[in-house]
Amino acid sequence: MDDHIVEEIVAQHHGSLGGMLSILSEVQAKYGYLSEEALRRIAKATGDSLTDIYAVVTFYKAFSLKPRGKHLISVCLGTACHVRGAPRIAEEFSRQLGIRPGQTTADKEFSLETVNCLGACALGPTVVVDDHYFRHVTTAKVPHILEEARNGFQQSGAGVDYRVFPVSASCPHCGRTLMDAKHAMSDHASICLAVSCARRKATLHLSAFYGSAEAQCDGEIPGGALTVISCPHCAQELSGVSECPDCGATMAMMTVGKYAALYICARRGCPGHRLDLLTATQDASKEGNQS
Repeated sequence: MDDHIVEEIVAQHHGSLGGMLSILSEVQAKYGYLSEEALRRIAKATGDSLTDIYAVVTFYKAFSLKPRGKHLISVCLGTACHVRGAPRIAEEFSRQLGIRPGQTTADKEFSLETVNCLGACALGPTVVVDDHYFRHVTTAKVPHILEEARNGFQQSGAGVDYRVFPVSASCPHCGRTLMDAKHAMSDHASICLAVSCARRKATLHLSAFYGSAEAQCDGEIPGGALTVISCPHCAQELSGVSECPDCGATMAMMTVGKYAALYICARRGCPGHRLDLLTATQDASKEGNQS
C-alpha cells in the first residue's frame, strides 16, 4: 500500500462534507477492500481516531473489511423486492455459486451479498453486479447474469448497457417535462433542473440514464453543499420526503411516467438516487396538479 496514494485521497476530501465517506470509498475502490493497514493510514493522515473510522466502516454495508471477489453481486431484499420473490433469487445465486451471502467463491471470482435497498424499488426484484443493474429478475435469469459477468458486460450486445436505462422525468407540480433535448448527455436528452445554494443559482443537467451519476452544473455550487432543487419552469421546489441512502441528506423528487418517482440527492456531488413507485398520496397530488 502506497502512503502517497492514501495521503492524496485524504488531501482531496478531508474537511469537506461527507469527506470521510469519500476517502473510504476511494481507498476501497483502489485496493478492493479496507484493510487494517489502510484504516490506520487513513487515521494517521486525517488525525481521526481509528475507533471512529472503524465505526463508519462497519455502519455502511458498502464498505468491506475483507477482500471481495472480482465480481460483487448485490441482491435486494427490501420490501418491494421481497414480496416479488427476492429471497428465492438470493437462494438461486447461492446455489449456483456454492456460497452464502457474505462469502466469496474459492476462485475469488464472485462475492455475494444481500442489501436492504438498491434504490430501484419500482424495478424489483433488483440485482446489481459490478454496478450493472438488472431489473425484474427471476430465478431463470440468474445463470445468464452470471454468464454475462464472467464474459464481460461489454459483450452483452451492441449498444446494450445493463447498468443504466433512460427515464423521462417531469415536474410533479406543473407536469411539464424536465427533459432538455438541446443539452444531450450520452447521446440522450438530459434532465434539466434549477439549483441554488446560499444565494448562488445554477442550472444542473443530469444524465437521464438511471444508474449513471454523470452531472453537469454551470454555476459555482461547491461540492458537498446542500442545495435546493427546483423546476426550471414553475420554480417550485422538488422536495421529497425521503433521505438519501448514501449520505442521509434530503432528496428531490420528480415523476417518471404515471406510476414511478425519481429521487435524487440534494447534496452537490452525491450520486444517491432511487426509482420508486408513487404512493397513493403522491399519485393524488400529481393528478391534482395536472388538473
